[in-house]
Amino acid sequence: MSQVAAPVAATAPQPVASRTGQPFASTPPRLAAACTLVCASCGLAGWALGDSTFSRIAFLTAYVAGGAIPTIGALKGLAQRQLGVDLLMIVAALGAAMIGDWGEGAALLFLFSLSGTLEAYAMYRTHRSIEALIQLRPREAELVRDGEDQRVPIDSLQIGDVVRVRPGERFAVDGDVVEGETWADEATITGESTPIHKTAGALVLAGTLNGRGSILVRMTRAVADSTLERIIQLVREAQSHKTTTQKLVDAWQQPYVLFVFAGAALVLLGARLLHTSDWHDAWYHAMVLLVAASPCAVVLSSPAAVLSAIARAARSGVLFKGGYHLDVLGKVVVVAFDKTGTITQGKPSVAATWTTNGMEADRLLSLVASVERGSEHHLAQAILTETARRGLDLFPVEEFESHTGLGVHGHVQGRWVGVGREGLFAAHDVAIPDGLRTAAERFRSAGQTALLVVVAGEGGGVISLADQVRSEAAAAIAALKRLGVEEVVILTGDHEGVAREVAAGVGADAVRAGLLPDQKVVELRRLMDGERNLAMVGDGVNDAPALAAAHVGIAMGGAGTDVALEVADVVLVRDDLKALPYAVWLSRRVWQRVGQNMRFAFSMIGVLIATSFLGLPLWLGVLGHEGSTLLVVLNGLRLLWDKPGER
Repeated sequence: MSQVAAPVAATAPQPVASRTGQPFASTPPRLAAACTLVCASCGLAGWALGDSTFSRIAFLTAYVAGGAIPTIGALKGLAQRQLGVDLLMIVAALGAAMIGDWGEGAALLFLFSLSGTLEAYAMYRTHRSIEALIQLRPREAELVRDGEDQRVPIDSLQIGDVVRVRPGERFAVDGDVVEGETWADEATITGESTPIHKTAGALVLAGTLNGRGSILVRMTRAVADSTLERIIQLVREAQSHKTTTQKLVDAWQQPYVLFVFAGAALVLLGARLLHTSDWHDAWYHAMVLLVAASPCAVVLSSPAAVLSAIARAARSGVLFKGGYHLDVLGKVVVVAFDKTGTITQGKPSVAATWTTNGMEADRLLSLVASVERGSEHHLAQAILTETARRGLDLFPVEEFESHTGLGVHGHVQGRWVGVGREGLFAAHDVAIPDGLRTAAERFRSAGQTALLVVVAGEGGGVISLADQVRSEAAAAIAALKRLGVEEVVILTGDHEGVAREVAAGVGADAVRAGLLPDQKVVELRRLMDGERNLAMVGDGVNDAPALAAAHVGIAMGGAGTDVALEVADVVLVRDDLKALPYAVWLSRRVWQRVGQNMRFAFSMIGVLIATSFLGLPLWLGVLGHEGSTLLVVLNGLRLLWDKPGER
């Protein structure tokens, strides 16, 4: 079950650790690479110098260089009463030295060090997604105060401050445009590839790129609460959380290491008693088993894939709050959608017009928009938006009046124009032309809002408004079904007729209408049916109970609204439903890769253990062990470049 999360700024996640217990740094592992290089150089020198004092010095240097970092990790683990795979490698290398096989011990440490360095570098690549986001943050902003502009650190800004953003600069804060207009490139935050027109009142996001216009922005969120900061924090948290597979591996890693040590001891004694009279050979067999049975590849089977997927998803506008949710989403077979604001756009728009007496629809819209320009009602904004889309002219209005709950009226071009419900015209003794009521009822029966319009001396008409279905909704649902989702259901508090019409248009399998928020939770539990994994997709505001009740809650981000970022397990930042099948595909691909890695890792351990009883040399065991570890990491990193449809 997903849970309602605390505000993202409330916790400071710990960095993900490598197999040696060391956190992956945000810089390339230069020290580890240098140690590996010194280990290789001195190991080759020791081999070339033959049996001499200088050879021993070279090998000793190789041991120190190659074993320093694993030894530190092993000692830290022992201090915490934990055993890890690095301890196995150190013991095996020291064991090789004790029987005089300095060369094979140096080779073991070199390959182990090389594998660890490549592992750290691979993980560093996934952590660069956070660094790339951090680099988007401007350090200074141009504060406008008392008519003067001054450059100040962004940390000194407060909500309500006004900053100037010049062409080509990145927005330093989240806020509303108060003066000017421009185009904003929001691809870095929302994944939206097309620049978005910004005028007075429009929201701009910190870290996005201003176009050609110079504008003033009033800060509406504290710097620490900006969309960019929240996304950075979410990605950090997601990369610090472990999946079920990782937790399982961590749980059995220490008992497994103890088992390997016990097995090596038994091999030592068994080989000495049953196979050879030479303690040297018996010890050698025990060291080979230590290397062969080390579970490095198993330990890394999940983290390499999961971190790569989280990094890639963040680049594409999909935020996972942890690897666990990535795991669950990959197993979802039922997807439930809220309707309003999720399947639909969540705001009304003009759906149709109907006119009398041959009046043209554009003429009707121009007159209505001219009157509605003085109204603050959300339906008025929808009409003005449609008028602007059609490029229609607006006219001056005289004697404008607004009547709450009824509508508005005014004089346009010398004619009385009224827009609203029937009661508006009854209150002003204005006759409603024939056919208007019938047309209005027809639109209302289809679940639309109908506004009656009367133009004195010309006639009138009806403007219907409806919440439009998102253009990508049908394609997104079809893609989910191709990915193996068995059932798609729409849950809504709207009328059943409207809900069924929307469901049929987007290809949903079922619809449940007239539901209150608590009733949605009951319906979700019925759909889960005990065993079926279910995802709930909502707008993150009134769907909070349902998002929390589902196995995985997915919120339409609305460019990072507070509620969406805090309630859901997964956030679609740019409010685009096409990102949902992408997230499901990525989740399923992750667990396909993890399965491949686990099968390969266990198979390699089995082969190495079996051949260790058939005379497998230590150097070949090391090569197989570290080679399998590297292949597992690289297979996980492939997720950074995979494309949907590829194997």
